[in-house]
Amino acid sequence: MQYLYYVKGVATLDLGPSLVIRGRDVNDIVKTHFPKSIELGFYAFLFAIVVGVPLGMIAALRQNTWVDYSAMFFSNVFHAIPSFLVATLLIYFIALKFGALPTSGWTTWESKILPSIALGFAPMALFARLVRGTMLETLQQDYVRTARAKGLRYRRVVGLHVLRNSLIPVITAAGPLLGFITGSFVIELIFNIPGIGQYYVTAVNARDFSVVMGLTVLLSGIIIIANLVVDILYGVLDPRTRDART
Repeated sequence: MQYLYYVKGVATLDLGPSLVIRGRDVNDIVKTHFPKSIELGFYAFLFAIVVGVPLGMIAALRQNTWVDYSAMFFSNVFHAIPSFLVATLLIYFIALKFGALPTSGWTTWESKILPSIALGFAPMALFARLVRGTMLETLQQDYVRTARAKGLRYRRVVGLHVLRNSLIPVITAAGPLLGFITGSFVIELIFNIPGIGQYYVTAVNARDFSVVMGLTVLLSGIIIIANLVVDILYGVLDPRTRDART
């Protein structure tokens, strides 16, 4: 019966009260801390897209050259290195050695640069590899050769046909990643960001089970919505998927 009451509360967007902090419920905690996590996830995702997609394009268009080898080497390294190590290196070299950026906080735009880069490194490397692989496959398709034979400029063929189809794997990977990067526990702890990830860890240590369950439901909902958006974008990027579903 208690479970049914909780499910009813979730359905009405009532995540229940905190068992540790009296006078506060999970909804208040989400309203206070979740916007910072959303902002961090957005900046990290923007960094991953802006850097990763062009990097994969350049590597594909310069296949088997030093540019391709260098881009794939660094993308593989960045994808293998955990985010907490990337964050530590950025703090040590950029913040401490050169004093260019602050090491913690989430108040000024300078304090948001290092956390966003640290969280976006792994998705950036993944996007670069996906774009490169898909572009190399797409460049060999018959419709690309036909477009070139009709006299279309190479840049137009790449931008209109090749790149558009190459973004489909990126969109596929972006759905689950959005749920991950909007609730990054490690990065928020390292950079002392008062987001939902840091509060999640605090709730686990305090055994505030209602907060833990509420935040878990929230992050799960984000992943579901992200996957739904991915399905919609499929039809925008590739009309063949709309025809197949109809």
